[in-house]
Amino acid sequence: MARAWEADPSALFERRLGSSAEELGHSDGRDDCPDIWQLDNGDVAVIGRDLTAAYRTRLPHGVHLAPDERLVVIPGNMLSAAKKDIPDA
Repeated sequence: MARAWEADPSALFERRLGSSAEELGHSDGRDDCPDIWQLDNGDVAVIGRDLTAAYRTRLPHGVHLAPDERLVVIPGNMLSAAKKDIPDA
């Protein structure tokens, strides 16, 4: 059965949404760098800590993770900082 949406692995990073992890105080400029990016096809890439295993057994009713999906967590203020860059629906 075909999925309603499929990620395009050929899409390129186009622009950061919000502020960088370093600007928000969540990185020392080395390897820990949560981030949110809009891709050139309009999709959004989120870089965060993979907490799939920690949350898999306690997802809210109706929430599912496919075998090829991961639940990532980013700092709340990072999403708030991105609000200005995300258009209204």
